[in-house]
Amino acid sequence: MPQTREKFATQVNAEILSAVRALADKEGRQIQVLVDEAFADLIEKRKKQTPRAHVMGAYLASHEKYGPLYKKLAE
Repeated sequence: MPQTREKFATQVNAEILSAVRALADKEGRQIQVLVDEAFADLIEKRKKQTPRAHVMGAYLASHEKYGPLYKKLAE
């Protein structure tokens, strides 16, 4: 069963678009295939995006120690 495709319009940085066109040409692929791949990679990356345990530990320890200072700085 073929995938449903939908057109959309947007603007892209000219240098990035040029690089994508060159990549598509070099690989013998269509730009839309590269765009699909890039979107899929972005979605997967964002799904997995979680703070590393040691970073969160340092953040929580810092907030515990300096919480009142952070609050005053925010005011």
